[in-house]
Order: sequence, then structure tokens, then C-alpha cells
Amino acid sequence: MATFKDFRNSVKPNWCPGCGDFSVQAAIQRAAANVGYEPNELAVISGIGCSGRISGYINSYGFHGIHGRALPIAQGLKMANKDLKVIASGGDGDGFAIGMGHTIHAIRRNIDITYVVMDNQIYGLTKGQTSPRSAAGFITKSTPGGAIEPSLKPLEVALTSGATFVAQGFSTDIKELTAIIEAGLNHRGFSFINVFSPCVTYNKVNTYEWFKEHLTKLADIEGYDNSNREQAMQTVMKHEGLVTGIIYQDTETKSYQEKIQGYSELPLTDIDISLSEVQFDKLVKEFM
Repeated sequence: MATFKDFRNSVKPNWCPGCGDFSVQAAIQRAAANVGYEPNELAVISGIGCSGRISGYINSYGFHGIHGRALPIAQGLKMANKDLKVIASGGDGDGFAIGMGHTIHAIRRNIDITYVVMDNQIYGLTKGQTSPRSAAGFITKSTPGGAIEPSLKPLEVALTSGATFVAQGFSTDIKELTAIIEAGLNHRGFSFINVFSPCVTYNKVNTYEWFKEHLTKLADIEGYDNSNREQAMQTVMKHEGLVTGIIYQDTETKSYQEKIQGYSELPLTDIDISLSEVQFDKLVKEFM
């Protein structure tokens, strides 16, 4: 059985020291080992941004896609190889700006993959611009007078789009975050996991200290029932999205794959998809 160390590779992450993404990576590796995956059974698909580099830092199959396109790639991969465990990952700019359309439709399809969003409320890789998750009034080089738009509310979007698993974590609480990702990996259907992953270089507002002062654990809310969608929405709105834990889970709705008649019996992984050099060259020329 694989351990946490088996999901490590020799590539050293080049995130800024203190970046929350280090902890997200560790939580994914721990969760994958805890649920019994082997490295060759897992694929991590990422988009563009600081967080997009994560697919190269985990010892598994990996694909670093283009901006906003991690989810269509991940969905196609899962449909083509039903036995592969697929994690899509990216940042709030990647998933909630250019990729927002893909995010909503992946949620409503309920394809059996896990989507981990590293939410730092800013564009980090391009050196600090306002993102869809930046709060109104947020000052960056792209909004020197302060952002005039309200921030996007991803948990409310996920719940209203029909998500069957919605959760949120904080990168410093690696124990809770690992448990959340484990639950997401074990869920049948699309698992949406937003993670507060502070940017220590460009976001001096939403810091580790800020989150520690403002976050509420759902486990501390007496009587909270994460199978109650209405209560989930009310709680998210009451706390302005600043909660951590499994917010909502629907274990009854079938996944996209389960709704396709005969899909589970298809020998998709036994199909020979190898290409000769001649076939490959012909295919490449069609796109040149």
C-alpha cells in the first residue's frame, strides 16, 4: 500500500516561502495515500497560475493544461479511463474567471472527479492583480482605486449549480483539509473543494492571521446537518462564506457515469490507443 512519501517526486516546488499551496499539496498526497490509491492510479490535472504547477509536484500522472481548462481535460480523462482517479486543481483566477463556465457545467454534470481550488483572492503568477475573489475595495495594480465589483461567492455558486459535494478548508489546518479531500475522493460524483490558501507575496489583506480571526468551523456549529442543502446555503450566507468543513453532501444522486447505460461494463482501459509514427505525424499536421 502506498504511503504519503510515495506521492512525492524529486521536483522542488518553486512557490514563495510560506505559500498556502505547500499545505494543499501535502493534504492531497496524504489523502490519496489514506484512501488507498497507488501513484499509477491517480491523475492530477491543473490549469494556469501558481497553483497550476501542482500537477508537476505530485508523483502521479499529471497534466498542466491551459488557463481555465483543467476541468474539461479532467472530465475527458475520467470518461476515457473510468478506473483512473482524477483530481483537478487550480486557483480562483483559473476556476472562477476564464474557467467559470467549465466549473458550473462540471458541477451540474456531477462527473466523478474531485476539484480542489486554491483560493488566494488574487492573481499571483502575473504579479498581483485583482481576481474574481478579491473583495470590493481591494487595491492592486489593476485596481489602484480599489475594486468596485463584489467578490464572487463560490460556495453559493456551487450549491445553486447542483453540486453534490461542497467543502471548504484552510491550508494551515492540514488535518481537517486532508479529511475533507479524503471525503471528496470517496464521494460518488463531482466534489467541489475550495481552500483558503493565502498568498504571502501579493495579498497583504487576506493573511493567515486574518483567516484565523474570521473563519468558523462547521464542526463547532451545534446541530449543523451537511445533508440539508437549505441549511447549508443559509449557513454559508450567514457567515459570508467564511466556514470550513464539509458544507453539503448528497449521497443519493447518481454520478454522470452511473447514468450512462452500460458505461461501467465498457472495457475502456483495454482499448489499444497506441499510434504509429506515421499516424502521429499525420495527426500533428492537421493542427499545424
